Amino acid sequence: MDFSYSDRTRDLMAQLQAFMDAHVLPANRRFHELAHQGTYPLEVIEPLKAKAFQAGLWNLFMPELEPEDPGTRLSNLEYAPLAEIMGRVPWSPEVFNCNAPDTGNMEILKRFATPEQKARWLEPLMQGEIRSVVGLTEPDAASSDLTNLATTIRRDGDDYVINGRKWFSTGAKHPNAKLCILFGVSDDAPDADPHRKHSFVLVPMDTPGVRVVRDVPIMHHHAPEGHCEVVYDNVRVPRDAMLGQEGDGFMLAQARLGPGRIHHCMRTIGQCELALELMCERALERRTFGKALADNANIQDWIANSRIEIDNARLRVLQTAWKMDTVGAKDARVDVSAIKVTAARLQTEVVDRAMQVFGAAGITPDTPLSYLWTWGRAMRFLDGPDEVHLRVIARDELKKAKAAPGRNLPHFIPPQIA
Repeated sequence: MDFSYSDRTRDLMAQLQAFMDAHVLPANRRFHELAHQGTYPLEVIEPLKAKAFQAGLWNLFMPELEPEDPGTRLSNLEYAPLAEIMGRVPWSPEVFNCNAPDTGNMEILKRFATPEQKARWLEPLMQGEIRSVVGLTEPDAASSDLTNLATTIRRDGDDYVINGRKWFSTGAKHPNAKLCILFGVSDDAPDADPHRKHSFVLVPMDTPGVRVVRDVPIMHHHAPEGHCEVVYDNVRVPRDAMLGQEGDGFMLAQARLGPGRIHHCMRTIGQCELALELMCERALERRTFGKALADNANIQDWIANSRIEIDNARLRVLQTAWKMDTVGAKDARVDVSAIKVTAARLQTEVVDRAMQVFGAAGITPDTPLSYLWTWGRAMRFLDGPDEVHLRVIARDELKKAKAAPGRNLPHFIPPQIA
């Protein structure tokens, strides 16, 4: 396995970093001013999107791009360092049409939508003309097990009627949010296969009965695009709104979540690099008891451990991206689970150290650190809680052990005991 970046990747990294320096970072203050006023910063985002499109820094996340699709086709391994650069400014992926949940939604529309569904929804999403939502998690169910989800999708003549309540529907407050890809029960027969009873339907956000109840803050900070609670009250959509076939919901959900999980992890690496850089700068400039903070052995340990942990996590991300490219997301699922747990823990650990070096300023909005820490903590739930991913990893290890029982111990028993 060779994870060195190709010349093409290095060129794109330099181009993307130059774009971030010239256009995104100077707009960061204005973005947050508008967001704090309760206005989604379209005046910041839209001009930058046009520049990124013209520069060819567009739809970089999707390996399945066709020649006629807008954007630059990259493998997961090629995309990883670019997502790391974007991750340093959490709102910037939208500039390059690489933002969640649109990336996952575009991927499953690309693979499973009908030509008519692609024309209506996928094409404007890939052009960056609209935004989308995914309706998965529910407040009244343990949503780490998708088979628990209870929103109903019932046939009524030529339509489906949807009833239920979702939350953490990211992007539902975005002014350009036009589509929700909603997961629900389409077969509630008592003997239904729990992995074949759910489906996805495509629900226009302006459909009667769709109501955004509230934006749910994550760790007391608000995202301008919203992580919303949404009620679906007798929402009626035509039968051709079904994505794939009835009962495909569980399979589609797994197909959607794999790449999205690793994208979060890629961006986390960039955010941890930013936290480490800020920690070092602060340690060099801040003085206590007559010496720089950087002269304290414990702070040097924090810096060194952060560097080791970030590099370890990056290598694991690159390995997982390589595996997804070579054997597919399904066969890389254990690796995806491992990096998902690693990245969330990494972010809270590294950012926590940086906050401590900054002192009280580290828990204020004067630095990005408290925001990054809360996002790291939220990542322990996003796309499945740590416990689910640890279970996947443990089951894989136990499966290997069961396949070769007693393989190791007999070779290590001392002769006098044997």
